[in-house]
Amino acid sequence: MTVQQITEEAQLNQALNQNEAILLKHSLTCPISAEAKGHVESFATNHEIPAYIIHIQENRDLSNQVAEELNIKHQSPQVFYIKQGNVEYHTSHFEIKEDQLENVVQT
Repeated sequence: MTVQQITEEAQLNQALNQNEAILLKHSLTCPISAEAKGHVESFATNHEIPAYIIHIQENRDLSNQVAEELNIKHQSPQVFYIKQGNVEYHTSHFEIKEDQLENVVQT
C-alpha cells in the first residue's frame, strides 16, 4: 500500500478508527523525519495495513489533535500503530525503523 496524506479532520478520524493503521507525524524540514518517512513508506509497500502521514508544518491542528486524542505528547517524527482504536505502539525519532514496525504488527 501507499502512505496516504491526511489533511482534513474527517481523514484523521477515519485513520484512527481503522481496524489497524500506521500513522506518522512528519516534519518536512527535518532529516531525521525524512529517514523515518522512508522506513514507514518501505513498511507500507510490503503490507496491507493502511498507513497515513500528517505533515506537521502544513497541518499543525491535526498534529495537535492526534496528541490530544491519543493522550501522547507530541514529537516529530512520531509513529503510531493503532489497532481497533487503541495505540498498541508509538515511538519517535531514530527509533522509527521498518523492522521495528514489522515486529510490532506481528505480535
